[in-house]
Amino acid sequence: MDSSIRPSSLINTVYGAFVRRLGGWISIADLIVLMGDLGVDSQAVRSAISRLKKRGVLVPERRSGTGYRLSPGMHPVFDEGDRRIFESLAPAALEDGWVMAVFSVPESERTYRYQLRTRLTWLGFGNMGPGIWLAPARLLEPARTMLERLELSDYVHLFTSQYAAFSDLRTTVSAWWDFPAIENQYAAFTDAYSPILRSMEEQKDIDAGEAFRHYVPMLTQWRRLPYLDPGLPAELLPDDWNAVAARRVFQHLHGVLAAPSLEHVRKVTGF
Repeated sequence: MDSSIRPSSLINTVYGAFVRRLGGWISIADLIVLMGDLGVDSQAVRSAISRLKKRGVLVPERRSGTGYRLSPGMHPVFDEGDRRIFESLAPAALEDGWVMAVFSVPESERTYRYQLRTRLTWLGFGNMGPGIWLAPARLLEPARTMLERLELSDYVHLFTSQYAAFSDLRTTVSAWWDFPAIENQYAAFTDAYSPILRSMEEQKDIDAGEAFRHYVPMLTQWRRLPYLDPGLPAELLPDDWNAVAARRVFQHLHGVLAAPSLEHVRKVTGF
Protein backbone atom coordinates (compact mmCIF):
# COMPACT_ATOMS: atom_id res chain seq x y z
CA MET A 1 0.00 0.00 0.00
CA ASP A 2 1.12 3.57 -0.71
CA SER A 3 2.48 4.79 2.64
CA SER A 4 1.58 8.39 1.71
CA ILE A 5 -2.15 7.60 1.99
CA ARG A 6 -3.42 8.63 5.42
CA PRO A 7 -5.42 6.14 7.51
CA SER A 8 -8.29 8.64 7.72
CA SER A 9 -8.50 8.71 3.90
CA LEU A 10 -8.64 4.92 3.79
CA ILE A 11 -11.39 4.91 6.42
CA ASN A 12 -13.36 7.43 4.36
CA THR A 13 -13.05 5.09 1.39
CA VAL A 14 -14.22 2.08 3.41
CA TYR A 15 -17.28 4.00 4.57
CA GLY A 16 -18.00 5.43 1.14
CA ALA A 17 -17.54 2.24 -0.86
CA PHE A 18 -18.87 -0.38 1.57
CA VAL A 19 -20.31 0.71 4.92
CA ARG A 20 -22.98 2.94 3.34
CA ARG A 21 -24.19 -0.10 1.39
CA LEU A 22 -24.29 -2.32 4.48
CA GLY A 23 -26.49 -0.27 6.78
CA GLY A 24 -24.15 2.65 7.47
CA TRP A 25 -22.59 1.37 10.72
CA ILE A 26 -19.48 -0.66 11.50
CA SER A 27 -18.00 -1.72 14.80
CA ILE A 28 -14.58 -0.41 15.70
CA ALA A 29 -13.40 -4.02 16.08
CA ASP A 30 -14.39 -4.92 12.51
CA LEU A 31 -12.92 -1.68 11.17
CA ILE A 32 -9.62 -2.48 12.87
CA VAL A 33 -9.61 -5.90 11.18
CA LEU A 34 -10.26 -4.36 7.74
CA MET A 35 -7.64 -1.66 8.23
CA GLY A 36 -5.20 -4.32 9.39
CA ASP A 37 -5.63 -5.91 5.97
CA LEU A 38 -4.38 -2.60 4.57
CA GLY A 39 -1.35 -2.50 6.85
CA VAL A 40 -2.73 0.04 9.35
CA ASP A 41 -2.35 -0.83 13.04
CA SER A 42 -5.10 -0.46 15.62
CA GLN A 43 -3.63 2.63 17.30
CA ALA A 44 -3.48 4.47 13.97
CA VAL A 45 -7.10 3.46 13.31
CA ARG A 46 -8.26 4.79 16.68
CA SER A 47 -6.36 8.05 16.18
CA ALA A 48 -7.86 8.50 12.72
CA ILE A 49 -11.36 7.75 14.03
CA SER A 50 -10.88 10.36 16.75
CA ARG A 51 -9.93 12.98 14.17
CA LEU A 52 -12.85 12.08 11.91
CA LYS A 53 -15.21 12.32 14.88
CA LYS A 54 -13.87 15.78 15.80
CA ARG A 55 -14.35 16.91 12.19
CA GLY A 56 -17.96 15.77 12.27
CA VAL A 57 -17.48 13.01 9.69
CA LEU A 58 -18.33 10.10 12.00
CA VAL A 59 -20.65 9.80 14.99
CA PRO A 60 -20.46 7.06 17.66
CA GLU A 61 -23.28 4.55 17.95
CA ARG A 62 -23.29 1.57 20.26
CA ARG A 63 -24.98 -1.65 19.15
CA SER A 64 -23.54 -5.03 20.12
CA GLY A 65 -20.28 -3.15 20.54
CA THR A 66 -18.78 0.28 20.02
CA GLY A 67 -19.01 1.54 16.45
CA TYR A 68 -19.44 4.55 14.20
CA ARG A 69 -21.67 5.69 11.38
CA LEU A 70 -21.40 8.62 8.98
CA SER A 71 -22.90 11.82 10.34
CA PRO A 72 -26.08 12.83 8.47
CA GLY A 73 -24.40 15.91 7.03
CA MET A 74 -21.80 13.79 5.26
CA HIS A 75 -24.25 11.82 3.12
CA PRO A 76 -24.63 14.58 0.47
CA VAL A 77 -20.83 14.92 0.36
CA PHE A 78 -20.38 11.20 -0.31
CA ASP A 79 -23.23 11.17 -2.83
CA GLU A 80 -21.58 14.00 -4.76
CA GLY A 81 -18.29 12.15 -4.52
CA ASP A 82 -19.89 9.09 -6.11
CA ARG A 83 -21.06 11.16 -9.05
CA ARG A 84 -17.62 12.65 -9.62
CA ILE A 85 -15.71 9.40 -9.10
CA PHE A 86 -17.81 6.82 -10.88
CA GLU A 87 -19.56 8.77 -13.61
CA SER A 88 -17.07 9.13 -16.43
CA LEU A 89 -15.99 12.76 -16.54
CA ALA A 90 -16.13 13.24 -20.30
CA PRO A 91 -14.78 16.58 -21.55
CA ALA A 92 -17.23 19.46 -21.32
CA ALA A 93 -18.58 21.00 -24.50
CA LEU A 94 -16.99 24.35 -25.29
CA GLU A 95 -20.33 25.82 -26.34
CA ASP A 96 -21.79 25.14 -22.89
CA GLY A 97 -19.72 28.00 -21.51
CA TRP A 98 -18.29 28.64 -18.08
CA VAL A 99 -19.10 29.32 -14.46
CA MET A 100 -17.12 32.11 -12.83
CA ALA A 101 -16.71 32.55 -9.07
CA VAL A 102 -15.72 36.02 -7.89
CA PHE A 103 -15.05 36.69 -4.24
CA SER A 104 -13.67 39.36 -1.98
CA VAL A 105 -12.96 38.56 1.66
CA PRO A 106 -12.03 41.20 4.27
CA GLU A 107 -8.57 40.82 5.75
CA SER A 108 -10.15 40.28 9.18
CA GLU A 109 -11.78 37.12 7.78
CA ARG A 110 -8.90 35.84 5.69
CA THR A 111 -9.47 32.28 6.96
CA TYR A 112 -12.51 32.20 4.68
CA ARG A 113 -10.33 33.29 1.78
CA TYR A 114 -8.13 30.24 2.28
CA GLN A 115 -11.19 27.99 2.50
CA LEU A 116 -12.58 29.41 -0.72
CA ARG A 117 -9.33 28.93 -2.61
CA THR A 118 -8.95 25.38 -1.31
CA ARG A 119 -12.52 24.33 -2.01
CA LEU A 120 -12.70 25.88 -5.47
CA THR A 121 -9.42 24.20 -6.40
CA TRP A 122 -10.78 20.91 -5.07
CA LEU A 123 -13.87 21.29 -7.27
CA GLY A 124 -11.68 21.79 -10.33
CA PHE A 125 -11.79 25.59 -10.73
CA GLY A 126 -8.84 27.35 -12.33
CA ASN A 127 -7.49 30.62 -10.98
CA MET A 128 -7.66 33.54 -13.43
CA GLY A 129 -6.45 36.15 -10.95
CA PRO A 130 -6.96 37.35 -7.35
CA GLY A 131 -10.47 36.35 -6.33
CA ILE A 132 -11.48 35.19 -9.84
CA TRP A 133 -11.99 31.50 -10.55
CA LEU A 134 -13.30 29.68 -13.61
CA ALA A 135 -14.67 26.22 -14.44
CA PRO A 136 -16.85 24.56 -17.08
CA ALA A 137 -20.50 25.54 -16.63
CA ARG A 138 -21.54 22.06 -15.48
CA LEU A 139 -19.75 22.73 -12.17
CA LEU A 140 -22.22 25.51 -11.31
CA GLU A 141 -24.52 23.35 -9.17
CA PRO A 142 -21.71 21.49 -7.35
CA ALA A 143 -20.12 24.88 -6.58
CA ARG A 144 -23.40 26.36 -5.37
CA THR A 145 -24.08 23.33 -3.17
CA MET A 146 -20.59 23.35 -1.70
CA LEU A 147 -20.62 27.09 -0.93
CA GLU A 148 -24.00 26.87 0.76
CA ARG A 149 -23.07 23.78 2.76
CA LEU A 150 -19.89 25.44 4.07
CA GLU A 151 -21.69 28.76 4.69
CA LEU A 152 -19.34 30.60 2.33
CA SER A 153 -21.96 31.84 -0.10
CA ASP A 154 -22.08 35.35 1.41
CA TYR A 155 -18.56 35.98 0.09
CA VAL A 156 -18.99 34.77 -3.49
CA HIS A 157 -20.77 35.79 -6.68
CA LEU A 158 -21.35 33.08 -9.28
CA PHE A 159 -21.75 33.97 -12.98
CA THR A 160 -22.22 31.94 -16.13
CA SER A 161 -20.37 33.23 -19.17
CA GLN A 162 -18.95 32.68 -22.66
CA TYR A 163 -15.40 33.52 -23.66
CA ALA A 164 -15.50 36.37 -26.21
CA ALA A 165 -11.94 37.72 -26.70
CA PHE A 166 -8.97 38.41 -27.01
CA SER A 167 -6.42 35.62 -26.68
CA ASP A 168 -6.13 32.06 -27.92
CA LEU A 169 -8.18 30.25 -25.31
CA ARG A 170 -6.23 27.00 -25.49
CA THR A 171 -3.01 28.84 -24.69
CA THR A 172 -4.63 30.92 -21.97
CA VAL A 173 -6.23 28.11 -19.98
CA SER A 174 -2.82 26.52 -19.46
CA ALA A 175 -2.07 29.51 -17.20
CA TRP A 176 -5.29 29.04 -15.23
CA TRP A 177 -4.88 25.30 -14.58
CA ASP A 178 -1.69 23.51 -13.65
CA PHE A 179 -1.80 20.90 -16.42
CA PRO A 180 1.62 19.36 -15.60
CA ALA A 181 0.59 18.79 -11.97
CA ILE A 182 -2.67 17.12 -13.02
CA GLU A 183 -0.90 14.98 -15.63
CA ASN A 184 1.75 13.94 -13.09
CA GLN A 185 -0.94 12.59 -10.79
CA TYR A 186 -2.66 10.73 -13.62
CA ALA A 187 0.70 9.28 -14.67
CA ALA A 188 1.50 8.21 -11.12
CA PHE A 189 -1.87 6.45 -10.89
CA THR A 190 -1.39 4.67 -14.23
CA ASP A 191 2.16 3.60 -13.35
CA ALA A 192 1.07 2.25 -9.96
CA TYR A 193 -2.04 0.35 -11.01
CA SER A 194 -1.50 -0.84 -14.59
CA PRO A 195 0.66 -3.77 -13.36
CA ILE A 196 -2.02 -4.68 -10.79
CA LEU A 197 -4.68 -4.60 -13.49
CA ARG A 198 -2.64 -6.97 -15.68
CA SER A 199 -2.11 -9.30 -12.73
CA MET A 200 -5.78 -9.32 -11.75
CA GLU A 201 -6.95 -9.93 -15.32
CA GLU A 202 -4.73 -13.02 -15.53
CA GLN A 203 -6.37 -14.58 -12.47
CA LYS A 204 -9.43 -16.77 -12.97
CA ASP A 205 -10.53 -16.61 -9.34
CA ILE A 206 -9.69 -13.44 -7.44
CA ASP A 207 -9.23 -13.80 -3.70
CA ALA A 208 -11.63 -11.42 -1.93
CA GLY A 209 -9.08 -10.33 0.65
CA GLU A 210 -6.48 -9.62 -2.01
CA ALA A 211 -9.04 -7.67 -4.03
CA PHE A 212 -9.83 -5.54 -0.96
CA ARG A 213 -6.15 -4.86 -0.31
CA HIS A 214 -5.73 -3.50 -3.82
CA TYR A 215 -9.12 -1.83 -4.26
CA VAL A 216 -9.26 0.45 -1.22
CA PRO A 217 -5.88 2.19 -1.77
CA MET A 218 -6.60 2.37 -5.52
CA LEU A 219 -9.98 4.02 -4.98
CA THR A 220 -8.52 6.32 -2.34
CA GLN A 221 -5.84 7.56 -4.72
CA TRP A 222 -8.25 7.87 -7.63
CA ARG A 223 -10.97 9.85 -5.85
CA ARG A 224 -8.71 12.90 -5.63
CA LEU A 225 -8.24 13.09 -9.39
CA PRO A 226 -11.76 13.79 -10.72
CA TYR A 227 -11.82 16.88 -8.50
CA LEU A 228 -8.49 18.27 -9.68
CA ASP A 229 -9.44 17.66 -13.31
CA PRO A 230 -12.37 19.90 -14.27
CA GLY A 231 -13.07 18.04 -17.50
CA LEU A 232 -12.16 20.90 -19.81
CA PRO A 233 -13.33 20.80 -23.43
CA ALA A 234 -11.15 18.46 -25.48
CA GLU A 235 -10.07 21.19 -27.87
CA LEU A 236 -8.44 23.07 -24.96
CA LEU A 237 -6.43 20.13 -23.62
CA PRO A 238 -2.86 19.11 -24.49
CA ASP A 239 -2.69 16.66 -27.40
CA ASP A 240 -1.20 13.93 -25.19
CA TRP A 241 -3.60 14.43 -22.27
CA ASN A 242 -3.15 11.28 -20.19
CA ALA A 243 -6.39 11.30 -18.20
CA VAL A 244 -8.04 8.95 -20.70
CA ALA A 245 -5.53 6.16 -20.09
CA ALA A 246 -5.69 6.60 -16.31
CA ARG A 247 -9.49 6.57 -16.34
CA ARG A 248 -9.46 3.35 -18.35
CA VAL A 249 -7.21 1.67 -15.76
CA PHE A 250 -9.50 2.85 -12.96
CA GLN A 251 -12.68 1.67 -14.65
CA HIS A 252 -11.25 -1.76 -15.43
CA LEU A 253 -9.89 -2.25 -11.91
CA HIS A 254 -13.16 -1.08 -10.39
CA GLY A 255 -14.97 -3.64 -12.53
CA VAL A 256 -12.63 -6.44 -11.44
CA LEU A 257 -12.15 -5.62 -7.75
CA ALA A 258 -15.30 -3.92 -6.41
CA ALA A 259 -17.51 -6.99 -6.04
CA PRO A 260 -14.98 -9.30 -4.36
CA SER A 261 -13.92 -6.43 -2.08
CA LEU A 262 -17.52 -6.03 -0.92
CA GLU A 263 -17.65 -9.79 -0.37
CA HIS A 264 -14.60 -9.48 1.89
CA VAL A 265 -16.18 -6.68 3.94
CA ARG A 266 -19.40 -8.71 4.30
CA LYS A 267 -17.39 -11.68 5.56
CA VAL A 268 -15.57 -9.58 8.17
CA THR A 269 -18.63 -7.64 9.38
CA GLY A 270 -21.30 -10.31 9.02
CA PHE A 271 -23.60 -7.89 7.18
